Amino acid sequence: MTEPGKPVLYSYFRSSCSWRVRIALAWKGIDYETVPVNLIKEGGHQFSEEFQALNPMKQVPALKIDGITISQSLAIIEYLEETRPTPRLLPQDPKKRVLVRMISDLIASGIQPLQNLSVLKQVGQENQLAWAQKVISSGFNALEQILQSTVGKYCVGDEVSMADLCLVPQVANAERYKVDLTPYPTINRINKSLLALEAFQVSHPCRQPDTPPELRA
Repeated sequence: MTEPGKPVLYSYFRSSCSWRVRIALAWKGIDYETVPVNLIKEGGHQFSEEFQALNPMKQVPALKIDGITISQSLAIIEYLEETRPTPRLLPQDPKKRVLVRMISDLIASGIQPLQNLSVLKQVGQENQLAWAQKVISSGFNALEQILQSTVGKYCVGDEVSMADLCLVPQVANAERYKVDLTPYPTINRINKSLLALEAFQVSHPCRQPDTPPELRA
């Protein structure tokens, strides 16, 4: 049973979109409950009638909070930022803020969907690894170049932002699909700095309620 009034996150441990939201909730110190949605088992629990009623797109994450249900990870993060603005994930300076949104969109719209489970199923089992490597490398080539003009300690300057919440899960995807990360020193450096932060550690796929025992940290 979920606790009345407590936010509820519908999540899958390995979902990079869910991980973005888990980082945001941890960063802002928001206590929440997790309802795991297994995207693999029994053909995928996201296709159940119960979950489709929550999110007709049949995707995680979905967040029940403040009496509403929100899907799409960046929309969730923006809502958390507007309703719980500290500590912030969007810079005060409009020029820096638009850079954060630009990088977030590049990853969330231009890289991750192209190597998502639903797309990989369409390209065929024998082509999945090569496809994922190609689209991630193509996106990282652009991202590495952009970050060289925005980077500080993190993606945009020295404050953790929504862009960083998108970067770390995407690097994990790249590692999972055995992408050679050597050509991306800026991405690697930022990722390493972020993984040292508590919010990124507690939200990590290896530390979730639905993480299989063999993948637990």
